[in-house]
Amino acid sequence: MELDLELTAGKNKKRKATEDAQLLSVFSLNELNEDLLERILAWLPASSFFRLRSVCKRWSSIASSATFQIACSQIPFRDPWFLMVDQELNQSVVFDATEWKWRNINHPYLMQDNLYSKPIPVASCGGLVCFRTISGDFIVSNPVTGVSRELPPVTLSSGSQTLHAIAMNSSPKDQSYRIVLVFGELSKLAAKVFDAAKGSWEDEVMLVRKVGNSSETEITGDEPLYFLSKSGDVVATNMQRSPSKQYSSVLINDDGEVVYFLSHTGTVIACNLADKTFIELPRLLPVYSEYSIDLVEYQGEMAVVILSEFLESASLRVWRFSKDDRLWQQVVVMPPRMSHEFYGKKADINCVSSADKIFICINSSEFSRHVMCDVVTNKWVELPQCYVNGKAREFMSALSFEPRVEAS
Repeated sequence: MELDLELTAGKNKKRKATEDAQLLSVFSLNELNEDLLERILAWLPASSFFRLRSVCKRWSSIASSATFQIACSQIPFRDPWFLMVDQELNQSVVFDATEWKWRNINHPYLMQDNLYSKPIPVASCGGLVCFRTISGDFIVSNPVTGVSRELPPVTLSSGSQTLHAIAMNSSPKDQSYRIVLVFGELSKLAAKVFDAAKGSWEDEVMLVRKVGNSSETEITGDEPLYFLSKSGDVVATNMQRSPSKQYSSVLINDDGEVVYFLSHTGTVIACNLADKTFIELPRLLPVYSEYSIDLVEYQGEMAVVILSEFLESASLRVWRFSKDDRLWQQVVVMPPRMSHEFYGKKADINCVSSADKIFICINSSEFSRHVMCDVVTNKWVELPQCYVNGKAREFMSALSFEPRVEAS
């Protein structure tokens, strides 16, 4: 529509452009006081921050000032960037949802010193991303500015060192964040929290299983179950996750912090840190079904995204769990003309959300797709292919963050 308006505007548009140019020649941003200029520049897209220093000395000084960061923190929300992870665990590309384009980013200096250990992004919140090294240490970084912090080593005193979930939550008011670890056997879970405001790990908390309705499934042990697929293949119920989504989880503030994660059989486990309890939610699909599942946050609630096959076709659906009637309710579904392509391809999905948008990486041995879903409008859009040095890039998963220069 905008293109049509430009083509038909003709002389009227040219006259308006001349008038605007005359007005700009009278008004200059240099005439604004420092405080007002910082407030205006704070509304620029995040990609413009890198170019502020090259405009003039005054703007370069503003870009590094503490008052400018305060002005940026007053912006209530920024369209997300999605940090992409490929099969080599490289994280040098982001997708800019504002300008709808791929961008290269530089690794923080702390990452460059530890490249041998392949730090993997495992959680994100606000403008920060949490990385986990191969040795089990954690690094929190701002991908935009490169500012990083290595967290104190964490010791899990529980008998089992099995880590199930890594979740992250931030507080915009005090620029602080919390990282929650859930670990242990599925019949005996524990949690440990890092509080950035205190700069230390809190004491370990044991979680007690909360008994649900009799209709709910029992939490099984760690041994996988096996069944025959429709094609005659032997399939294990143990889920195979990509490294960056191995500890995929969602942290919701609902009467206290609640961490949701997927068990090895694909059921959703909810851990209430305030009550120190956990419960297994009812299974959405039978255990012998072949499907791919992931967790996301949607409007302050936990939701699941499922790619499954039924009646010679594939479907991709988003479901939310209603705590009132303890049933799963469908939120949106991908148009069949798009999802049918995935039938018979044994595709795997890895998802992440930001506000009302869900970013979905769909991969199989035959193809790689990246789709954005607007949950409110039920609009599904496939992202353009990413090319680096003329070569197409394929990504296994992504993490979302708000590109904020003030996040630290």
